[in-house]
Amino acid sequence: MSYIIALTTTNNMESAKKIAKTLVDERLAACVNIVPYVKSYYVWEGKTTEDDETLLIIKSEDNQKDKLIKRIKELHPYTLPEIIIINFNEGLPDYLKWISESVKKDENRG
Repeated sequence: MSYIIALTTTNNMESAKKIAKTLVDERLAACVNIVPYVKSYYVWEGKTTEDDETLLIIKSEDNQKDKLIKRIKELHPYTLPEIIIINFNEGLPDYLKWISESVKKDENRG
């Protein structure tokens, strides 16, 4: 089994909470951590830009990656959201098992 951490930033806590709750409710992510404040510098439309953003750290299984990316793009307020995927396959075995159990579709939930 392979696992992923997806990183995305958004412009405010409200959109971060909406994305996090939706991903967990839809069982696309086992857990989403919200880091309330990051200072971002980047080039956008030819200009260096400085923004205050909120970081989401999303844990899931690799087999959810395509659905996860698609859903983040649908929910995200940015035209071009940052979505970075980090693959991993090592960690505390019980935690990895919990990730797998958390993203499995429950037949009773639809």
